[in-house]
Amino acid sequence: MNNLCADIGYRSLFKHGEELCGDRVEIVEQGDSSTVIVLADGLGSGVKANILSTLTSRIISTMVAAGISIEDCVSTIAATLPVCSVRGVAYSTFTILRLIENRTAEIIQYDNPRVILLRDGKHVEFPVSEMKLGGKVIYRSLISLQENDIFILMSDGCIHAGVGMALNFGWERADIISFMETFSEVGFTAKTLGTILLDECNRLYGGKPGDDTTACVVRIRKREPMNLLFGPPSDRNDCNKMMSLFFSKEGKHIVCGGTTSTIASNYLGKPLIPKMEFPDPEIPPIAEIEGIDLVTEGVITMSKVLTYAKDYLADNESYTQWSYKKDGASLIARMLFEEATDINFFVGRAINPAHQNPNLPINFNIKMRLVEELSDCLKKMGKRIKVNYF
Repeated sequence: MNNLCADIGYRSLFKHGEELCGDRVEIVEQGDSSTVIVLADGLGSGVKANILSTLTSRIISTMVAAGISIEDCVSTIAATLPVCSVRGVAYSTFTILRLIENRTAEIIQYDNPRVILLRDGKHVEFPVSEMKLGGKVIYRSLISLQENDIFILMSDGCIHAGVGMALNFGWERADIISFMETFSEVGFTAKTLGTILLDECNRLYGGKPGDDTTACVVRIRKREPMNLLFGPPSDRNDCNKMMSLFFSKEGKHIVCGGTTSTIASNYLGKPLIPKMEFPDPEIPPIAEIEGIDLVTEGVITMSKVLTYAKDYLADNESYTQWSYKKDGASLIARMLFEEATDINFFVGRAINPAHQNPNLPINFNIKMRLVEELSDCLKKMGKRIKVNYF
């Protein structure tokens, strides 16, 4: 087993006037280092397409993850899905990306736009074999993975963007490749890369997509541990134990909270140096302690990080804020969302007397809930999370 992992992000645009999306992405984990990702595009749009793509993606992802052959998967779909009365066919189109031990990618494609592979900032063609199943032509590929490989899976809404509007013949695959090559080496997360692609599709559609449009981006990267300390321990005698465990962990270290920062400063024997700059007037300023990568205020800053995390899992519209701003919440967001793959939380259960003032919107329960909700969001981003309470 190598030290690589997959950062996976996807997003969809609904066809204008529809309340449901006819595209569907399903992700099934096979242990710690193998994953099956399916992007299905149901025929038509609306409810019917949503049902077709949901059934297709779930059947395929479950069967492939269980080791069942693609031949059996396709025949099962043909026997299971309802037949479209207009077109006389039952299939939705689909793309399967299976990561095997984070060493090999198996790609299986049926009638979706071909998967794009970006490597070292440039598009790379990969070998494709062809097979026929039930009269359908299905393409299959095996690719050895390298760090920083980026796979882009799309529904045909992407290549149809701008047809008859901004572009005569839609946004062709070669144009999408050129567009995405520009961003491939910047270090954006998979979700942000997918958001950038869909934002451009939406622009070409004039804000009224003529088809369901989905992009799923998979970025192969090295595992990156991160450690976050939030709050002092409930027993003062545990301060040294907590600090010792925190600083012994591999990776970057983030300390959140005024009292917590003072304890960390005393433990390291280094001065706590406040910065009086306010990049965001709503977020308290950061500080510096030699030996610590980032020092911030506690509850207010972490509340903003949670807001960013929830948006990241939804439409990811706030990435234009946290991706460049220099306030504590934005800096934490970049470190947790973009850099980290494995995050260790060290959470103190001490009750801050100042927070018990009924006139303040902060209390112990809010702090604990912040940690729980943020941990849950980060897990949904595909991060490995461990929470240690003191």
